[in-house]
Formats: sequence, C-alpha cells, structure tokens
Amino acid sequence: MAIIGPEDYLEPSCLLCGEPFGEQPTLKPIPQERIIAKVDELMSRRDYIGAERTLLYWLGEADAAGDRRGELFLRGELVGHYRKTGEREKAFRNADRALELISALGFEGTVSAATAYVNCATAMNAFGENERSIELFHKAVPIYEKSAATRPELLGGLYNNMGLALAALGRCSEAEESYEKALAVMGKIPGGELEEAMTLLNLANLVEAEIGLDSGESRIFALLDEAWEKLDGEKAPRDGYYAFVCEKCAPTFEYYGYFLAAQELNRRSEDIYERA
Repeated sequence: MAIIGPEDYLEPSCLLCGEPFGEQPTLKPIPQERIIAKVDELMSRRDYIGAERTLLYWLGEADAAGDRRGELFLRGELVGHYRKTGEREKAFRNADRALELISALGFEGTVSAATAYVNCATAMNAFGENERSIELFHKAVPIYEKSAATRPELLGGLYNNMGLALAALGRCSEAEESYEKALAVMGKIPGGELEEAMTLLNLANLVEAEIGLDSGESRIFALLDEAWEKLDGEKAPRDGYYAFVCEKCAPTFEYYGYFLAAQELNRRSEDIYERA
C-alpha cells in the first residue's frame, strides 16, 4: 500500500513568495533591526552609496509586501541619510511621504510617529526650514515624554536637535533650556558621553551667538573642555559612530582655537575608518 505524503495533497509553493499557489501571501514585515545593523556597518566605512542602495532595496521589498509600517521606518531612515549627504530634494520627498504615512496609518500618537517627526524636523533644520522644523519637534515632544516605550537616547536626541532649530531662529533661552534637558537625559545613560559632547559644543556656539565671543569666552572654553573630556574618555567604544562624532565635533574645536584637539579627533576618525 502506497504511503501518501504532503506533496500528494498540498498545493506546490510559489518559488517567489513561498505560499501555496492560489493563496494570498501573508504580510512579511521587513527586518528592521537587521537593516539598521547593515546600514550602520556600511556607514562605519563611510559607504554612503552602499547604505542608500540597502535602504532603497528594502523600500522596494516593503512596497511589494504592502508593509506600510516598514515603509514608514525606511522613509525616516532615508530622510536621515539624505540629510547627511546634503541632498535636500530627496530628503524632503521622503519626509513628505513619511508624514503622509503617519496619517494614513493612524499613527499620530505613537513613538514610531515621533521618531519620524524628529528625523524630518532635523533634516528641515539642516536645510534651513526652521519654522517647519520646530512644528514637528513640538509634535514629537509630548509623545516621547509620555511614552514608557521611549528610549532615553531618543528623547535626548530630540532635545538636542530641537535646540539647534531654536538657536537658528534666535530663540536662545529656549534653545539653552532644550540643551540642558538633553544633557540631563544623556548624563544618566551608559555610553551617553558622545551625545553629551555634541550638546556641550552646541551650547558653546549658543553662548557666542547670544552674548559674543569676548563676553562668553570663559563659559565657552569651559564647555569645550568638558566636551573634550567626554570625547577623550575610555567609556565610549572606538567604533564607526565614535568616528562620526569625532569628525562632526572637530570643526567646532578648530573654530575656537583648540587646534590640537581638532587634529586628534580627525586622526582618530580616520584611523577607525581605515580599519573598517
């Protein structure tokens, strides 16, 4: 007597989607954590082309699968990517789509929406759209502050980036308050020293903008010294993100005459990128 196996009564599976013929494929969300890990690995080598290619590939996958949550995540990542590469039109196009998706999905009060708001707002600040930037930051603030799901580093990043937009608008007292909030949050997080350093340098720039270099010299130099201690400490891993932060902070040290510090930060950054 012949033994009947599954192949005798199950429809063969489609080689592309893995589902039996005639059945609708189930939604398979894109692997967000794996994508972030891959993009971070590419960015640690300054492979901007590879990072963009990876994000666009998965955007196509999310679209094909109807994964709108995944698309929202990827649009936010692309906004941040194009901000770093200085591509305003692409950044804004992805920001507009991300904001559309938040509304379409009914996500207005979620942490995912707040993260997208922050990504879009930060890009708009970088490209000079500061009023619109502040509107989006203000949407994100109550969500991040009230949600137990908010990671502290996200809240600290929000306060720091909102401070930049406020400073650009000349709202110096509000900007300083926002920076102080960022420092308070990041000071409690293991490994938060790099974000603290960037905020301290932003504060130094704010002091000069508000009262001038001569009047603010002592406070500015104190802030620079504190930022250097954060960057030079042994707590932060010497990885691709450390290289990015060193590269970002070096010009501020150089501007204020800390030439040796700037040279050392650039050297560390290049060493890390060359080893990657």
